[in-house]
Amino acid sequence: MTKLLPAVSDKPSVMRTTGWADYALLDSGDGKKLERYGPYSVVRPEPQCLWSPKLDPSVWARADAVFDPTDEEDAGRWRYRGKPRETWPMGWGEVKYNGRFTAFRHLAFFPEQAANWAWLDQRIRKAGNQPKVLNLFGYTGVASLVCAAAGAAVTHVDASKKAIGWARENAALSKLEDRPVRWICEDARRYVQREVRRGSRYEGIILDPPKYGRGPDGEVWKLFENLPELAGLCAELLSENASFLLLNAYAERISGAALAGLLSEKLSARGGEIEWGELALVQEDKTREIGMSFFARWAS
Repeated sequence: MTKLLPAVSDKPSVMRTTGWADYALLDSGDGKKLERYGPYSVVRPEPQCLWSPKLDPSVWARADAVFDPTDEEDAGRWRYRGKPRETWPMGWGEVKYNGRFTAFRHLAFFPEQAANWAWLDQRIRKAGNQPKVLNLFGYTGVASLVCAAAGAAVTHVDASKKAIGWARENAALSKLEDRPVRWICEDARRYVQREVRRGSRYEGIILDPPKYGRGPDGEVWKLFENLPELAGLCAELLSENASFLLLNAYAERISGAALAGLLSEKLSARGGEIEWGELALVQEDKTREIGMSFFARWAS
């Protein structure tokens, strides 16, 4: 029987993340955002916040940590008021993880991804029967642990030994060490190429690549050059009864429409539906939201 092309949504979606017990976007403006991460208030640069802040400057001045950038990418340094802990426990749903002030202006997870975590949890619980999920560029493992908590057998791949170590710590913090999660420290492209040769199959794949990166053996990753090949290899790894492929990207020159077009081509014989758009953080007073990344996701 001939399979249909995926049905691509004709309108973008905005997947909005509002605050929860351990996170809130408190205010934004003048190229910055004021956020709460567990017990700490944090100021970080956000150039697209072109408006003026709403809260009094004294509230911003009381922030526990401020990141001062040294360039337009991720470099810079933290300034602290007092002495915050090196790590502190946070959580989303059943998953617990450590917040920490990293050298790359973020705090070891990306709060806007909560919209995707909720979607992944729903897809996996709907699939049932312990689906196999591959998480590429998995970083500190929050998405992997959301999938494991929902009942998936997860293969988590990241090129950073340090990130894998943090992900294992988060698994222990979540009391999910007994779940079927494989932690693989390897270049994502190299791992996927080998999995294709092995004939491996997965019911779900999460693909969240950086704009630029290096593998453990010096492999170079460039989003615009390497993503089409990797997306095609991921399509080959989907089983006949696969449930989803989620693609997320942080890059100024990409769009949800571009990611949807790529998935539409690579999944041309699978039917299903492709949604696309952006992830946004909603300010605590609900008056503003900040678009943070772009996504496209296929579901059967």
